[in-house]
Amino acid sequence: MNEKIDFNGLPTHSKPLWRSGLNIPTFEPYNDDGEFDVVIVGAGITGITTAYFLTQAGMKVALLEANKIINGTTGHTTAKVTAQHDLIYDELIQHFGLEKTKIFYQSTKNAMDFIKKYSNDNQIDCNFEIQDATLYTTSDDYVRNLEKELKAYESLGIDSFGSVKTLLPFDTKYSITMRDQAQFHPMKYLIHLLKESIENGLKVYEETVVINVETGDCPVVVTQSGRKIKCKHVVSASHFPFYDGNQMFFTKLHADRSYALAAKVKTAYPGGMYISADNPKRSLRSIKYNNEELVIIGGESHKTGVETRTMTFYENLKLFGEETFGIEDIKFRWSAQDLITLDKMPYIGRLSSKNQNIYVATGFRKWGMTTGTVSAQLISNLILEKEAVDAEVFSPSRFQADPSIKHFLMQNIDVAKHLIEGKLEPISRKIEELYNDEGSVVTLDGKRVGAYKDVNGKVHCVDTTCTHLGCEVEWNNGEKSWDCPCHGSRFSIYGEVLEGPADQPLKQVFVQ
Repeated sequence: MNEKIDFNGLPTHSKPLWRSGLNIPTFEPYNDDGEFDVVIVGAGITGITTAYFLTQAGMKVALLEANKIINGTTGHTTAKVTAQHDLIYDELIQHFGLEKTKIFYQSTKNAMDFIKKYSNDNQIDCNFEIQDATLYTTSDDYVRNLEKELKAYESLGIDSFGSVKTLLPFDTKYSITMRDQAQFHPMKYLIHLLKESIENGLKVYEETVVINVETGDCPVVVTQSGRKIKCKHVVSASHFPFYDGNQMFFTKLHADRSYALAAKVKTAYPGGMYISADNPKRSLRSIKYNNEELVIIGGESHKTGVETRTMTFYENLKLFGEETFGIEDIKFRWSAQDLITLDKMPYIGRLSSKNQNIYVATGFRKWGMTTGTVSAQLISNLILEKEAVDAEVFSPSRFQADPSIKHFLMQNIDVAKHLIEGKLEPISRKIEELYNDEGSVVTLDGKRVGAYKDVNGKVHCVDTTCTHLGCEVEWNNGEKSWDCPCHGSRFSIYGEVLEGPADQPLKQVFVQ
């Protein structure tokens, strides 16, 4: 049963630090029937950076965003610019081999180098700082894993070292560090990149939902309003691919949510970026904000839709922050949704051999700052017919038998379990039992309904059946949304789509 939320020193609303205090440009919806060389769907780091590369090459580009620019996963990041993507390199070597893993690392390093060079060359005030990135454990169980990961670093030629100690104010069993990684303010960086692209002819449209592509030599992008846009190439940079092309991405991706706080702390932060190898995940970095240092504390990952009392995860991060540094004030809290592929390698490139002028970038596994830039570099190279040595490694149509078969079966068995459980779940709560500013699945006229009572006592009800494949959504009390445990679709209190793969809203239910 849900309970009235006690925010206990946490901000009452989820809002990322990155969008605060900035003059973010706004754009009109698409309201024409035009033609472009390239249509990019999704205005996060992938879409904006791809648009930059293509407009630099003189192409006529349209960038379409369903909501507001840089407000999806990119706007809810921890903004580490690093090739240290948790425990990954030893695993990739085992599954893909050393040479393909080298290509993965080199592509990531090239992305980091571009962000650094662009920020420095343009003197962007985006808090770009070189920092070491450290992966640590406080458990004996993970020491061997970190030692193997360090050997993988060495085989890939990564500048790194291992140590028992870190600069953090608690004991660790072992840690491995990549030297000369970076962190930045993603919004300030991307706003500059976007403005330069607009100067080069980029057209940007917000509040423009794309629902389909009519395929062919000259694809046609179809918007929810019925407008059509002819082009030569289509890029899906929309987090979850807006167009599937019979690739059934919902069976090959699963969605995770994770959480972050930005806090003013009592103990001085020692510098560097950190992430724990063991669970529960803990991520740390600092940022200068309004002339004071804040520490970004992240972690508490879980599969989307399987947890309803998500404020608990913020409370866990707060407790960790208090125990580690002491907290004076928590300025912001926010969460992000990330997609993970079957083999943990992102899907980037041509959608399929049958749809070679449609491109996709997804499955970044929580490392979107570098991987979004990798995607932009690779996809723009393919469109511009340049060399793309990493195209095979990231190909969206690949299937790596080990571990893909195992994860495919596990993932889809889990989906079937949630589908059945959601239909059979007994519901006893009623609308009149809700507190103000609370949501819950309730019984209304004998039917399962999602109800949210706002701060003024007005009730908003939706049908809880996800419009993607019919699973039952659950309430997310930290973000005030309806989340699907099957494929990660998310909906607002009014039923609007917040995250795919669903592309249709939940039906509103009106209370008599």
